[in-house]
Amino acid sequence: MDFSLDNDQKMIRDVARSFAAEQILPHAREWEKQHAFPRELLYKMGELGFLGVPIPEEYGGAGLDYISEAIVFEEVGYADSSVRTTLSVQMSLVELTILKWGSEEHKRRYLPKLCSGEWLGCFGLTEPNAGSDAGNIQTTARQEGDSWVLNGQKVWISNGTWADLAIIFAQTQPGSKHRGMVAFLVETKTPGFSARKMTGKLGLLASDTGELFLDNVRVADSQRLGDVGQGFRVAMSALDNGRYGVASGCVGTAQRALDVSVRYAKERIAFDRPIAGFQLVQDMLAQMKVDTEAARLLVYQAGWVKNQGQTSTIPVSIAKLFATEAAKRNADLAIQVHGGYGFSDEYEPERLWRDCRVASLYEGTTQIQKLIIGRDLTGISAFE
Repeated sequence: MDFSLDNDQKMIRDVARSFAAEQILPHAREWEKQHAFPRELLYKMGELGFLGVPIPEEYGGAGLDYISEAIVFEEVGYADSSVRTTLSVQMSLVELTILKWGSEEHKRRYLPKLCSGEWLGCFGLTEPNAGSDAGNIQTTARQEGDSWVLNGQKVWISNGTWADLAIIFAQTQPGSKHRGMVAFLVETKTPGFSARKMTGKLGLLASDTGELFLDNVRVADSQRLGDVGQGFRVAMSALDNGRYGVASGCVGTAQRALDVSVRYAKERIAFDRPIAGFQLVQDMLAQMKVDTEAARLLVYQAGWVKNQGQTSTIPVSIAKLFATEAAKRNADLAIQVHGGYGFSDEYEPERLWRDCRVASLYEGTTQIQKLIIGRDLTGISAFE
């Protein structure tokens, strides 16, 4: 068993680490206060290949593997989870879904724009009454000749008001659950499509979260991803990719929480000595180290499975479950190590805590991951 990175993986790690340290981390607090980060950052990331790591070069991507993708998410997540969220939606949920389910025309039309940062994408699945129960979506798709007319609402959509392209899931047969679902590529300038920014979030304040509204949005049948009735399969395959991105980014958050805690523990003096010398502080730091390393290994294991072209749902769910919870534990312990300062925005732990809290909710909650794993173990589904 070889745990070493190959030359391409080392190269992109070094480039991503340097970029994140110079271009993202110094500005993360300012962007959070402004509730946005500059679009120019995405162009820069596109130039370095960060927006299309596993996308083939013929479609504008970097043509690298899934371990390389995880490395980029980790390094960006280490600096700012808001930027990582935007990046992983773009690459994991949108680009890889088009790569798997799109026509050749879709791939050549959209992927180069997405990989370069010229266009941003969003993933329109969640609705007011359809979160974990994705089959319960109420957005409708009515066929009229060679077109479809879409009506409905989506919520909690990352990149929602920034996006140029949306993957929209709709129901062709109301009441048929997943059997009638269909997915479409919808350009956001299409008449009847609108978006509104959602505010009041606990964390990820620099990333965009929006509501989408579809009012008699007409799209050509050629914009369909997969066959009618395959929308649920499209969504689940996309979420497998999305969960991998979230897990990878959470490794970065866990590592950042550990690093700032070690530094603070060595600098902070109490009882005439650095608090790093106290046993219970070392206990917390050791817990954080173990969680970080375990999360990274689980992500790499899932990436190895994906690189082999094997079904990755279970290893990805395991990695997502563990890494998101590990990031939360590390962020919480980082606050504890920092004491009162950890409760203040003068130091990083409170932002890390707020930003990583949502990771165990989106792309399938922690509880959903447990049910997926449990179904695999027992052969009995708890979803029915």
